[in-house]
Amino acid sequence: MTLERPDDQPFTEPWQARAFAMAVVAADRMDVPWDEFGDRLKAAIAARPDQPYYESWMDALEELVRDLAPA
Repeated sequence: MTLERPDDQPFTEPWQARAFAMAVVAADRMDVPWDEFGDRLKAAIAARPDQPYYESWMDALEELVRDLAPA
């Protein structure tokens, strides 16, 4: 199923834009290369291919923070 996006907006819901922003800020503040987040996102999609894209995005973000944030 493909969702229509008005004016080709990259996000269909406001929470998706917030998830994107949180991942950018988390990677930046933890000094993590963006490619590392991308690798985690690819793994999250591969683990659950039927899951909606931004839910995989959140899974990758949660894993990144859990694994790399200072205690």
